[in-house]
Amino acid sequence: MTCVSVVIPCYRSVQTLPTLVDRLLVVLPTVASQFEVVLVVDGSPDNTWEVAQELADRHETVRALLLARNYGQHNALVAGIRCARYDIVVTMDDDLQHPPEEIPKLLAGLRPELDIVYAVPHTGTHGFVRDLASKSLKIGISGRFGGENSQDICAFRAFRSFLRESLDGVTGPYTLIDIAFSWATTRVGTVRVNMKHRSVGNSNYTVSMLVRHAVDVLVAYSTIPLRLVTYFGLLAGAIGTILLAVFLWKYWCGDTTVKGFTSTASMISLFASAQMVALGVIGEYLGRIHVERMGRPTYIIRKRSESHAPSLSVTPDVSRETVIHPGAGIHE
Repeated sequence: MTCVSVVIPCYRSVQTLPTLVDRLLVVLPTVASQFEVVLVVDGSPDNTWEVAQELADRHETVRALLLARNYGQHNALVAGIRCARYDIVVTMDDDLQHPPEEIPKLLAGLRPELDIVYAVPHTGTHGFVRDLASKSLKIGISGRFGGENSQDICAFRAFRSFLRESLDGVTGPYTLIDIAFSWATTRVGTVRVNMKHRSVGNSNYTVSMLVRHAVDVLVAYSTIPLRLVTYFGLLAGAIGTILLAVFLWKYWCGDTTVKGFTSTASMISLFASAQMVALGVIGEYLGRIHVERMGRPTYIIRKRSESHAPSLSVTPDVSRETVIHPGAGIHE
């Protein structure tokens, strides 16, 4: 058996966290010789930290981190991943949609030729509209992996801990760990698992947030929008050239009535639209560069609760726990 760290970003999970940890402590001993559960409380406004702290005090294999404020799910994951002590890291949500009993399937699917494995549900778990939006976003992100099944990315994942090195060079407030991992490996696999519907609370990942997430993917991690602006400008120029040829032809034919005003207004509107779109996209990139230069941290750890941390065969990399890079995300 292997050594496993389970990292869980926690937000408004007072009702689900005790059950989740209890189930993990039943499953993990069956698949790992050594294990730990890292609870990262992402500035939750309720009593989630108190619950996580109590669980850490009660169980020697549970560690709890409290972030100084709400930084977002991906930022909380970065904090937990950097603090993970073992060779295999499993990440999962705190709402019991990712059953701990499915972790053995993930670990079995992490074959020697793979570096990361995503859990794929047999059926949708959020409803048609939300699942469709989520699937579209995943397909967009998957192009960065290049793997056969990489569009099936999911927050329920298992990966080898060396992949966290891909997070070291990430700067800026729009960190997405799956894209960071794509810079380190294309050895991606999937495993079919049974996922549950959320029974407590509501997800913060609305369709509008997924759209914003998609914008982050396109603007923060690619130059595709800038390239599209160039193509749009070339298209607008081609249309303008065609219209100019039409107007010159009409002039030579003596057709110079006032009706041409409509065509002139159309050309002005077309070029004005192209300019505004171009300025908007360029402004988005400049705005993100400006935010990066502000030095906004990925996270700051306010408190730790790990007084009963067990002795470990793997020496923790303290530098990974203290180095802070800029980054951001949204929390489910």
